[in-house]
Amino acid sequence: MSSPVSVRCILESEVSQHRSKESCWVLVSGRVYDVTGFLRRHPGGEALILHQAGNDVSREMEGPPHRHSENARRWMEQYYIGDLIKDTAEPQTVRERRKATESEQTKEDQTGASRCSSVNTETDLVNWTKPLLWQVGHLGEKYDEWVHQPVDRPIRLFHSDFIEACSKTSWYMVPAVWLPMVLYLSWYCFTLLAQGDTRLFTTFTSEYTIVVHKYSFPFLFLLGMFIWSLVEYLIHRFLFHMRPPASNYYLITLHFLLHGQHHKSPFDGSRLVFPPIPASFVIGGFYVLVRVLMPLGLGLSVFVGGLCGYVVYDMIHYYLHYGCPKKGSYLYGLKAYHVKHHFEHQRLGFGITTRFWDHPFNSLIPEETFGKDH
Repeated sequence: MSSPVSVRCILESEVSQHRSKESCWVLVSGRVYDVTGFLRRHPGGEALILHQAGNDVSREMEGPPHRHSENARRWMEQYYIGDLIKDTAEPQTVRERRKATESEQTKEDQTGASRCSSVNTETDLVNWTKPLLWQVGHLGEKYDEWVHQPVDRPIRLFHSDFIEACSKTSWYMVPAVWLPMVLYLSWYCFTLLAQGDTRLFTTFTSEYTIVVHKYSFPFLFLLGMFIWSLVEYLIHRFLFHMRPPASNYYLITLHFLLHGQHHKSPFDGSRLVFPPIPASFVIGGFYVLVRVLMPLGLGLSVFVGGLCGYVVYDMIHYYLHYGCPKKGSYLYGLKAYHVKHHFEHQRLGFGITTRFWDHPFNSLIPEETFGKDH
């Protein structure tokens, strides 16, 4: 169901007053958008929008060279604030113009007529005033399309305030919790290897062994970071982007909990990094795995490198959503690449800290479309 909503009419002179970081408006085919809150999130950098502030950006939206995706256009509609009208021939003070506008709005409310066009507000498939986690499983076949149409609003998952709080965290909690452990374990591994008791077996017997020297720790640490980059890719692609059957309520719910909520609301700052409490269970699982597969000093050295890789991953992921990297830099390219993943190529571009693994796994976003939706 839909209902008509009266549209605010905005004068050209009013639009021209909003051309700064504090208040930035742009036009698209006579429609006015307040994109102030989107400036820092724009993958092409805030300078590109500020350069066009107060102007019509229809050509920039259509391209060439930057043709924006359908999801990008839907996203922009969230910042729509009214329709543009021409200034009157007779000059008016701000107070007079405001008074005239209020008077005319009163007449419209009384008669039910509007001299501007009307838009329809479409009822969403979920009730945003209630926790979403228990609703999404009922979307069935509509879930996949719905979850990949991003919105700029916070998400509540659980009824319980305590559980809800545990599911959210600030970005700085990740380094605050895990970097001290990285530093301690690095020192512990180095001193453990320095004792010369860590040996790598070359056969299934202990007949031939190789002593793992303490100076090999940096290489084992880097090996752990490299392994993490692969684990990061595999988790993102095959777990976070699994395609739950439309008939399975529980798998849809699980997908939304793990990653779907991030694609639905990609700029919810409280859900961009992994909260320490659930992360501790996952990290604990990896610790047990390396302890089973490798000698203590060797396995722990690789583990701490992987833990550091995870911290780097979470920080980069947060920065790709909220940071403003310098144009032409490595992070600038990653930000544009990740935005493409969110807004157009959800089945490609699974690398976060690097695009390296997208090459051998054939999931690289095509070069001819990469970077066009800024």
